[in-house]
Amino acid sequence: MSRLLSVSLALPAATVAVTVPVAAHAQARSISASDKAQGAEANPQLLAEFGGKYDGPQAAYVEQVGKRVAVQSGLSNAQGDFTVALLNSPVENAFAIPGGYVYVTRQLLALMNSEAELASVMGHEVGHVAARHSTGRQRTAGIGSILAGVVGAVAGNSAIGQLAGAGARSAAQLYTLKYGRDQEYAADALGVRYIAAAGYNPYAAADMLEQLGASTSLTARLSGQQTGAPTWASTHPNSRERVMRARQLAQQTGKAAGQMTQDTAFLRRLDGLLYDDDPRQGVVTGQTFVHPVMRLRFTAPVGYRIANGSDAVTVAGTGGQAQFKAAAATSDLPGFVAQQFRSLGANAAPTAQAGRANGLDYAYSTVRASANGQAVDATVLAYRFPSATYFWTIVTPAGRGIGPFTPLIESVAPITAQEAARVRGKKLRIMTVKAGDTIDSLSRQMAYTDAQRDRFVTLNGLDDDATLRPGMLVKVVTEA
Repeated sequence: MSRLLSVSLALPAATVAVTVPVAAHAQARSISASDKAQGAEANPQLLAEFGGKYDGPQAAYVEQVGKRVAVQSGLSNAQGDFTVALLNSPVENAFAIPGGYVYVTRQLLALMNSEAELASVMGHEVGHVAARHSTGRQRTAGIGSILAGVVGAVAGNSAIGQLAGAGARSAAQLYTLKYGRDQEYAADALGVRYIAAAGYNPYAAADMLEQLGASTSLTARLSGQQTGAPTWASTHPNSRERVMRARQLAQQTGKAAGQMTQDTAFLRRLDGLLYDDDPRQGVVTGQTFVHPVMRLRFTAPVGYRIANGSDAVTVAGTGGQAQFKAAAATSDLPGFVAQQFRSLGANAAPTAQAGRANGLDYAYSTVRASANGQAVDATVLAYRFPSATYFWTIVTPAGRGIGPFTPLIESVAPITAQEAARVRGKKLRIMTVKAGDTIDSLSRQMAYTDAQRDRFVTLNGLDDDATLRPGMLVKVVTEA
């Protein structure tokens, strides 16, 4: 799968003819007033849930490429009708919504090895919108954006959970759900059409799918799970068959794969890109989460995984899930816990119990709830910090209460200003291979304590036994 030498030749649009299923393409229509209103409403929510806009120099470049591809969709001939955002998120993801909004995360951008691959992701996502694939998605009643994913996962349905009352899904939950196989194939076909018309090599779509598959597999293996964390590849089902089909679509354009050459201009643009967690939003190292701005840390039990979001941190494992969030400071912790339950639709909660850990006072209550017909325990536990109230919303199988998460609860602790100053993030660095450099020697520069070689190979799209040539560019993740 040696993809470090990636096809990056721009193709003259006038010479390209792409075969696209008529049914899929026929559904495309111009951006309506309703589409614009729907997109404008969802856009602020999506930005908030995916870390906001990334402010690095790559943002303008991504916008340029995205608009170049988006106008090929037939939704609009004016680039100004599209809004393309690079998101400050450590999760590999991309999506588009009605109204001309297209998004890609910096973590997914870092995985790419050519501008054509970036264009292929943009084209695929715009294809979903052009084919109206999101119109059938229902804003199903649930417990709101706070617990919908948490309860649902415990009950065996990660899409939705129910306690009591009703609430709309968050924008991210609604617009990043899985598509069906036929919808994926239709978006693949449209995406190949768009990137070819925009002047990109259509074979990049298959290359990108293969790269995503390798990254998702590595993530799953490192986390000890059968499937990886929420990524573009998991919300857009991947398979060898789909990669092969994408190559067939490229062949139908009549263009040969072209000479293999490295897209050095693209790779150099990635230099300095923030990688993994943004320190301003907290950093996960192994089983420990540290937030230098909130001045706190906690450690997840062995076997549990930490997922860091822009406004919440989730800890999940076989014993349930817990979500950590911040609220305004209060001196009335029991009252805060009761209010959180009311916001979730619970009519009443038991009198809060008190506790203390690492010099912090906390209070919590647990109620029995229902999730998709199954009984679960839902707990709200809040800590008193000088400048804020930090709280867990915990869901476990009925009868377990906070039991599985007791070590996590007791690990929450403040950190000093000196400890906060030592929290550093990671950046992507583009290095030139020198004589004598090997995969092993360069892998040792990766800022990880585990799987350095596997991470390096996957990030650069290399075969495990690839030989590096002097003068080649490679991506290495270093301390910021």
